[in-house]
Amino acid sequence: MTILNVAGISKSFGGVRAVADVSFSVAAGEMLALIGPNGAGKSTCFNMLNGQTAPDSGRVTLQGRDITGLSPRRIWRLGVGRTFQITATFASMTVRENVQVALLAHHRRVWRFLRPAFAWFGAEADGLLAQVGMAEQASRAAGVLAYGDLKRLELAIALANAPALLLMDEPTAGMAPSERVALMRLARDLASQRGIAVLFTEHDMDVVFGVADRILVLNRGELIAEGDGPAIRSDARVRAVYLGSGATSGGH
Repeated sequence: MTILNVAGISKSFGGVRAVADVSFSVAAGEMLALIGPNGAGKSTCFNMLNGQTAPDSGRVTLQGRDITGLSPRRIWRLGVGRTFQITATFASMTVRENVQVALLAHHRRVWRFLRPAFAWFGAEADGLLAQVGMAEQASRAAGVLAYGDLKRLELAIALANAPALLLMDEPTAGMAPSERVALMRLARDLASQRGIAVLFTEHDMDVVFGVADRILVLNRGELIAEGDGPAIRSDARVRAVYLGSGATSGGH
């Protein structure tokens, strides 16, 4: 089942074309990687998908519904989650409370005053934390977590919205190599179990080739290749502009 369909999206800034007529789709349970050298257009593409930037042309549909140009909040409400390069959690709250805040928003109960906010959805929060391997740290303050654990917490927060599509923007940035693979394998397992479509950018090629079902390669805003790991590794154009260039980090 196709969750996301992107048809010919383009975006220019000051006469410079950041993304040029890019089309692709992501299916339920699929891990799709978006890679490319610095300045390839990856973050601009992400921003058009979750509403931070409106495309100049093209169409984005989520489960058959046109979401092109909608606000980030409306797109989130329709089932698009996103994790960022820099984690965004409430440091003074516990791990459980961070997830409860996300659940309160998802269930539209942020403004309920009849019960203390953190009396809501405790069991549901604990269930999500168990799925990402953070159950034992539920009562710890988020501000004292190790970086890898913060990334797991951020994943639990994203899952609290029951997303159909999860956008992960360089999710392993700043993590140790062993933690990177573990986090993305966890994301892959959860995507498969829940039928979530996952689109992620990543600078670590071991992670990309280790977990992605398919890979998209952008260069100067254009989609130059699409396929599984072996097809991308053997693509002469990809090797020339990216894999064979010695580049180790993704761009925007």
